[in-house]
Amino acid sequence: MVQNRKAPAYQEYAATMLANKNYRLMSLSERGLLFAMRLECWENKDIPAKTEELAKYLGFQESELNKAFTERVKTFFNIESDKLTSPELDDYRQHLDARKSKQSDGGKKGSSKTNAKFKDASTSQVTRQGSRESLVKYSSDKFSKTQSLENGDISMNVNDEWIKSYDKESNGN
Repeated sequence: MVQNRKAPAYQEYAATMLANKNYRLMSLSERGLLFAMRLECWENKDIPAKTEELAKYLGFQESELNKAFTERVKTFFNIESDKLTSPELDDYRQHLDARKSKQSDGGKKGSSKTNAKFKDASTSQVTRQGSRESLVKYSSDKFSKTQSLENGDISMNVNDEWIKSYDKESNGN
């Protein structure tokens, strides 16, 4: 089953973030803004770079955003024309996409091998069945359901010892 969905989450190591000097020096409002922006970048890949647009986009007052949107926060983002992106999250997204692609390719290769085995097996089985059918088709000894030993419809070799002993036992002789 193919799922053409983007990754639902990104992995965040607390130690990595806590070890970052810029993060450690941030105020509470800066840290909150940073994570709000990262979440938006993960979900939408980029966010507006202009302060007034970013404030509307995030649902903050522009004055509140200006206080928290410091150089420390900006170090976590790249400015590309009029958009902000998170290089760390973009790299992680590419990593997940590459892994998904490799898994898909591996699955396709495995499927091809498995299907080839089944195809080879079914081809050889059809060949065997075909040869059996041809033997039955050309056999001259075809019997119907109404034929029986009692009616004498089936020729048998009366010289066989086991047939003679069977007949003797069944007739009570």
